[in-house]
Amino acid sequence: MKRSAAVFSGATVVLAGTLAAAPASASAPHSVNTVQAAAAKVSWKKCATDNAPTMQCASVKVPLDYAKPGGKKITLALSRVPHTAKKYQGPLLVNPGGPGGSGLSLAGFVAGSLPKAVASQYDVIGFDPRGVGASKPALNCKPGHFNPARPDSVPSTPALMKANLDRATSFAAACGAKYKDVLPHINTANAVKDMDAIRKALGAKKINYFGYSYGTYLGAVYAKQYPERVRRLVLDSIVDPTGVWYEDNLDQDYAFDKRHKALMKWIAKNNATYKLGTDPAKIEAKWYAMRAALAKKPVGGSVKVGASELEDTFIPGGYYNGYWPFLAEAFAAYVGDKNAEPLVEAYQNFAAVDASGDNGYSVYTSVQCRDAAWPRKWSTWEKDNWAVYKKAPFMAWNNAWYNAPCAFWPTKTLKPVNIANSKLPPALLFQATDDAATPYQGGLTVHKLLKNSSLVVEQGGGNHGISLSGNSCLDTYLATYLSNGKVPRGKGKVDAVCKKLPDPKPQAAQKMSAQSGASTATGGAALHGILGFRG
Repeated sequence: MKRSAAVFSGATVVLAGTLAAAPASASAPHSVNTVQAAAAKVSWKKCATDNAPTMQCASVKVPLDYAKPGGKKITLALSRVPHTAKKYQGPLLVNPGGPGGSGLSLAGFVAGSLPKAVASQYDVIGFDPRGVGASKPALNCKPGHFNPARPDSVPSTPALMKANLDRATSFAAACGAKYKDVLPHINTANAVKDMDAIRKALGAKKINYFGYSYGTYLGAVYAKQYPERVRRLVLDSIVDPTGVWYEDNLDQDYAFDKRHKALMKWIAKNNATYKLGTDPAKIEAKWYAMRAALAKKPVGGSVKVGASELEDTFIPGGYYNGYWPFLAEAFAAYVGDKNAEPLVEAYQNFAAVDASGDNGYSVYTSVQCRDAAWPRKWSTWEKDNWAVYKKAPFMAWNNAWYNAPCAFWPTKTLKPVNIANSKLPPALLFQATDDAATPYQGGLTVHKLLKNSSLVVEQGGGNHGISLSGNSCLDTYLATYLSNGKVPRGKGKVDAVCKKLPDPKPQAAQKMSAQSGASTATGGAALHGILGFRG
């Protein structure tokens, strides 16, 4: 998990087939003067970036504990790309997922990626959820928790099992000791209340919302709690709300294993470049042989890459195939040329965890471990993850240890929210059939639960986060919906199908910056630099 943290500052406000049109009540824009006057409660300051020259920033204060609105306050950081058109359709809140992802830069990306005629009708609002990034306090339970080289993730010996368990228990204990009074209040339910506090601060009767990944769950829960305050709702790469969070993570393991095999097939097709062979199974065997070698002897100088770091490096390829050429080059250099430098560089670019990543992971665990019940008996984790590993070894134990602090988390757990909703205006859902991070079933499930939703599917697509990532078919549906509230209506399980984008070409690695953040990249690379991994 690697996220770049942009630092924003601002003033503080204290707060306690066919197309179907949206109902008039959902599509009618607010009066510009009325909303602008109300929004004056938020003091925006310029914080322009190269990609968002009109960006503004601010902050709001909200209760740490909503049961005690007069008690301790925390600060939420906001960003805004203001509307410029005469027709104003209100605030569009955007969230990149995680939980733990910073949404400040996503506002600039969304505003710059939508057609200008559409984006200009909205105030695109980014926000750092409680505990994240520029919001205060920003959690960092145990700095350096992911410093390399970590123990081999596959606990094939009692010593490895103990070493990994010690890491998980110590992280949970560190969070409990450092943030005893804060952890009970870091969860999706409170993040939803924070979103409504932002709505009030903006002076809006309703919000528009656009969320990726975990952001789809956040948006669906907001819609459940405040259906009358939702004007438009876009969910992209959809969390299955019936499996939060233990079952969802086990489902991920199978999907990531399939996605890793897709990478092996792609390398086989491009044997002329990588010279690793034409049989995907044999190429995969070479990958696992590389893993075994790194488990015995990590490579690198001050930065060591062992077996766990190798997994970390290749997991991003399951999120976005734009990384495949870079990963394949590193793989080929290690196997064919006995050169580990590209592999170490790939780890540093795609997997090394900086301070922003430490913060993101702290919030990730705080939210997921609090949101729903997890097995408290480690024997259950062992049984389930060994069963997964036998069929889908690529990420099984790596993912288990990523979530393992939840077995020892120092707070009580809440009950997942039933997001079933028949009170919403038309909502627009996007899902790729081969998405690994949020498998396809999640999109189908949420489509059923949100009675007035439309599901647009990218057939054969495996990327996580698919709109505003270069697929004009998907983006046309998005632009139409945000422009006039119209959604496609089909007769089957899905309402519209788009073809996937072509897989990358090998030479793309030479053109792509290793630092794939939004500051240097465009399109899919920019989006996935913002979305990060593990969420």
